[in-house]
Amino acid sequence: MADKQQFKQRLLNLQGNLYSFACQLTSDREAAQDLVQDTTLKVLDNEAKYVDNVNFKGWVFTIMRNIFINNYRRQVRSATVIDNTEDLYHLNLSQESGLSSPEGSFAAKEISIAINGFSDEYKQPFNLYIAGYKYSEIADKMGLPLGTVKSRIFFARKRLQTMLKDYR
Repeated sequence: MADKQQFKQRLLNLQGNLYSFACQLTSDREAAQDLVQDTTLKVLDNEAKYVDNVNFKGWVFTIMRNIFINNYRRQVRSATVIDNTEDLYHLNLSQESGLSSPEGSFAAKEISIAINGFSDEYKQPFNLYIAGYKYSEIADKMGLPLGTVKSRIFFARKRLQTMLKDYR
């Protein structure tokens, strides 16, 4: 019991240092506060993995740095455009074309209608996946095995590709 309290106290004592480091990483106060909160939760979740002879401050800062890097990579991946069309049609479109154009809004409506046509067992995990949730988070949220979630998302994606093959 005393060890848990001591662990939490050491973590609380680092909050100012963590915030400073988070500000350096993010250059944004709100993002830094979110990063400190994520790091604190991750450290508390992994308390059992901490070994006493390891530098506590270094361990916590490494966790923060890894969370920052993972979040950054996730943002970059979600912003990446992959164009599988012949002659890179989508990449060669002018910047103002997209959802604001009639074709883009029509395509978005078609995609939305197609997804809404799925049964709930496929639509719900697929929508959560599109919203940015991880497979494990979706499985926990829906109370399903991880493999079931992965297969439902896979089949929903394949069905969507088949339904919208004209947009490829």
